[in-house]
Amino acid sequence: MSVDLVVRDCTIVTPEGQIGPDAGVAVDDGKIVAIGSSENLPDADEVVEADGNYLAPGVIDCHIHNRTPGLEYKEDWKTATQAAAAGGVTTVMGMPNTDPVIDQPEHIETKANLGDENALVDFQFYAVITSNNYDQVHDLAETGVVGYKVFLGTTIGAIPPPNDGELLEAMEQVAETNRRLGFHEENDEILSHLAEKFQEEGKNDPIYHTWSRPPITEREAISRTILFAEETGAKIHMFHLSCGSGAELVAEGKDRGIDVTAETMPHYLWFTEDVMREKGNVARIQPPIRDQEEQDLLWEQVQGDGIDCIATDHSPHTDEEKGMDDPFKNTWEVISGFVGLETEVPAMLSFVNEGRMSLEQWINMHSTQPAKIWGMYPEKGSLQVGTDADFTIFDLEEEWTLEDRHSLHSKNTVTPFEGESFTGSVETTIVRGNVVYEDGEVVGESGYGNQVDVDEIDNDYGN
Repeated sequence: MSVDLVVRDCTIVTPEGQIGPDAGVAVDDGKIVAIGSSENLPDADEVVEADGNYLAPGVIDCHIHNRTPGLEYKEDWKTATQAAAAGGVTTVMGMPNTDPVIDQPEHIETKANLGDENALVDFQFYAVITSNNYDQVHDLAETGVVGYKVFLGTTIGAIPPPNDGELLEAMEQVAETNRRLGFHEENDEILSHLAEKFQEEGKNDPIYHTWSRPPITEREAISRTILFAEETGAKIHMFHLSCGSGAELVAEGKDRGIDVTAETMPHYLWFTEDVMREKGNVARIQPPIRDQEEQDLLWEQVQGDGIDCIATDHSPHTDEEKGMDDPFKNTWEVISGFVGLETEVPAMLSFVNEGRMSLEQWINMHSTQPAKIWGMYPEKGSLQVGTDADFTIFDLEEEWTLEDRHSLHSKNTVTPFEGESFTGSVETTIVRGNVVYEDGEVVGESGYGNQVDVDEIDNDYGN
């Protein structure tokens, strides 16, 4: 027997434990066909020598902005998925605040077609729910989107949320589709009031953007949407949760039997709000990076029930939009967001090396849990015979520093992680048995990525 691909000489990591050190995986026709010791694997047309490194089910980033359609000057499917491949990410999920916004079947078709033509890794994306389409939730589900998003707080694209009555009606329909609705969970009235107040008072330093969006804006939105989910039975998700006090509310919602999940990002776990004083608007993002007390609480919920998974909110903007000529200029003239696809795995591996979490917990939160939450498991997020052969191969011990952000593969590269040092690096990325990144080079082909068919996979989530 001969197969298409064999990966040899690695330690295999799953949420259940480790196999190795001299373990391997055999792949045929894009699927896993055997897992075992390297010496017992079949012959293969292609052999990847892992050289004693670790192999995990492919990392999933369920929150990126690839900017297609309409904003390709910032990013597109090709450049975003090049960055994903280089970052060890095998599946990405795109946000709907594009131009046009992803709110109608024809817009969904456009985004999907562009992904099919240009993506290097597998992908999915969300449809947005607004006052204009809150009664069309079933129609959106039939297009094959992975789920829905509502922007409760002002963000890029200025997409207004449905009012509470419309949102309740939409959530009743969401419950019927068995898909999940995620929120940008900030109270817009509070943050808009504070932003206007600070501007009138001439408080223009970057830290005032952070203080204009205090934790209460998140906590109120989390509490409200959990209450609505309790009323409607809808499955809900909290995108980019930044504060530990908000994650505590997620855990309390779960205790009440509500199907609520949440993600956080490496930047919320790595930096505190002091980064706004050190690096200025480079680190400006929404919700903002919090103080030490909130970060400590967030870490408690990473170890508890309040945080389920890790993503990035990868948000490319041009240097001009980010004010890179002067990172400490008037913050109200600068846009929020920065890239993260190529630093998320090294950041999380650094936390593993620091003892903040185990390898098993990390891969559970960065692969298995997002696959379960968004209805892709076990095809994605697992290492089972018969499932997609998506692998992230990494060196747990390599120490390195991101010295020059321009070495990243995104179309725009502003990131507060420039100058930061990591322990852990991505060595090889494999998507459905095809090597898309190795030896420091992106080698995948544009158009190889597939839109994941969530209609064919069990959509029941469980911790």
